[in-house]
Amino acid sequence: MSNYSIVSLIRNAFSHHEHWGRAWRDPAPKPAYDVVIIGGGGHGLATAYYLAKEHGITNVAVLEKGWLGGGNTGRNTTILRSNYLWDESAALYEKSLQLYEGLSQDLNYNTMVSQRGVLNLAHNLHDVRESVRRVNALRLNGIDSEWLTREQVKEFCPAINIAPDVRYPIMGGTLQRRGGTARHDAVAWGFARAASARGVDIIQNCEVTGLRRVGGKVVGVETSRGYIQAGKVGVVAAGHSSVVAGMADLRLPLESHPLQALVSEPIKPVLDCVVMSNAVHVYVSQSDKGELVIGAGIDSYNSYAQRGSFHVIEHQIGPLLELFPIFSRLRLLRHWAGIVDTCPDASPIISKTPVENLFINCGWGTGGFKATPGSGWVFAHTIARNEPHVLNAPFSLDRFTSGYLIDEHGAAAVAH
Repeated sequence: MSNYSIVSLIRNAFSHHEHWGRAWRDPAPKPAYDVVIIGGGGHGLATAYYLAKEHGITNVAVLEKGWLGGGNTGRNTTILRSNYLWDESAALYEKSLQLYEGLSQDLNYNTMVSQRGVLNLAHNLHDVRESVRRVNALRLNGIDSEWLTREQVKEFCPAINIAPDVRYPIMGGTLQRRGGTARHDAVAWGFARAASARGVDIIQNCEVTGLRRVGGKVVGVETSRGYIQAGKVGVVAAGHSSVVAGMADLRLPLESHPLQALVSEPIKPVLDCVVMSNAVHVYVSQSDKGELVIGAGIDSYNSYAQRGSFHVIEHQIGPLLELFPIFSRLRLLRHWAGIVDTCPDASPIISKTPVENLFINCGWGTGGFKATPGSGWVFAHTIARNEPHVLNAPFSLDRFTSGYLIDEHGAAAVAH
């Protein structure tokens, strides 16, 4: 290390970040762009990055009404996995997991990917049969998956309770060892910095208030910072996607719900994997800070509020304590909710729309974070080439008229 590097390191260590440069540029919006991406979460930023990197399209703006990652990207439980049942889903999520495995190197930014393993529990004969079926389906698609007996579950996760006299006894589980977690804000910041370095304009505090159309096609966006002309517009607004699409008189088959999660007070490391259970309706991992990160299902009512209902927390804590009695004396540190948009078949929409020059990426439900790089990669392809990639072709909007649905209610965890 050079003397300059040592001095710079010492200065920054005692500077409280005063001398740190900006991670990405903060430009004023230009009058026109080749592509405008609505939504500055992980998916929108990934789309912009891959438009620049893979397709050479750098005259791109990402518009965010608040701050980057302030929506669902910063309000999730950070789980990564690709253990989905159907071929179409498995292929898309596996592409995303593969991109995650090399993401820190690709972005030159530590996204803190931790492949600690994802364990899905089985509590009854139906769970066992469905789980073994999913293991076999994944193996046929070349994706790692294995079945663990009750004893093997205990060996892999020593803190778990496998007593046979509980309400939901553990009969085994599936394990994807390559699954795990990543740091949600680091993913957003890494994509933002890398996209900005390639010429993408990232514009925060810029709310889209309308879509301007001429002759049936979108030509630009109205924003709180003025009109911006656009050759193409990609909508990646998570729980508000249907609201933005409505500006173009496009009705989407979506419902938006609050999805809440919580964290405990921090404790010493005790859980070194992700544990999920559809039957008892809870999933849990431990963060690098020591907090238990706990999630459950969506609130049943439709809402755009980033807060949830207490009864959901109450109902997820009970099953959690049956699985892990040692957590019974922990205190709740904080809880929050994100807004998830769900499709009737619990699979996303990554597609052109009937409105020319308008593209949509939405309907991820609770599967959005794990799909971030894969979603951006295929959506960038769709926008750049005006046609879907083979991986997202099955997730087109017209599947709701053709009937070729991708029913992932079972494999999409506890939230649908």
